[in-house]
Amino acid sequence: MARVVVLKMMTMNDEKTKQKAIEAAADIYGVDSITADLKEQKLIIIGDMDAVAIAKKLKKIGKIEIVSVGPAKADTKEEEKKDDKK
Repeated sequence: MARVVVLKMMTMNDEKTKQKAIEAAADIYGVDSITADLKEQKLIIIGDMDAVAIAKKLKKIGKIEIVSVGPAKADTKEEEKKDDKK
């Protein structure tokens, strides 16, 4: 089951830090896609992975704050279809 993890990196204010954060998140098993927004200092990670593992890895780069952890939108639609069939 895929999840969406939204993190705010306080220290992500240049391209170099952004690239380091993307590479660190990509190393974690189960990550499907990564989106980084430099202006809002947000990192959105989608996949079947552990949010704590992501936080530990990114904490080595800079200060982070977990904004939200939830199911991916595609999964919720599939679950609704399954419920309708019942």
